[in-house]
Amino acid sequence: MFIVLLTFSDNKDQAGQHMAGHKAWIQRGFDDGVFLMSGSLSPNRGGGVLAHNTSLEELQQRVQDDPFVAENVVNAEIIELSPALADDRLAFLLD
Repeated sequence: MFIVLLTFSDNKDQAGQHMAGHKAWIQRGFDDGVFLMSGSLSPNRGGGVLAHNTSLEELQQRVQDDPFVAENVVNAEIIELSPALADDRLAFLLD
């Protein structure tokens, strides 16, 4: 499982120009069964994605395809997490 942190860079003011592409990128991640959750980092720091069913290498390539990353609107950090314990509702993450 992975946590992808997308923190705004100095090019934050260009986010509006690339928002449609970024939203389409997020939707593809959900459609492909890789993204479990996405949301904003508060206060106004960027966003984050919870990802699974992928390898680190595949996720790195996927993240590079995000228009926000490609246009340096955000800096991306991928954190790998090996779940060891989960609530029953999230037990599927332990597989």
